[in-house]
Amino acid sequence: MANHKSSLKRIRSNAAKRLRNRYQAKTTRNAIKRLRSTTSKVEATPLLSKVISMLDRLAKKNVIHKNKASNNKSKLTKFVNSLA
Repeated sequence: MANHKSSLKRIRSNAAKRLRNRYQAKTTRNAIKRLRSTTSKVEATPLLSKVISMLDRLAKKNVIHKNKASNNKSKLTKFVNSLA
């Protein structure tokens, strides 16, 4: 266990950040699943912009890698464009 005051604070703040990151990542994964389950392009288009925004935010905060965000955005855009 850490003895320094600053390391105890760091442990507390890391735990809070970890919870926030896990919540945001899980919310984004659920949004991606919801987008993938849509069958109408009209429904999927506004959902796509929300998901892209979420992915960009996660990549900016280094919760996920920027290339993973880019790959997800690309695949989801292709999926939405293929809908009738």
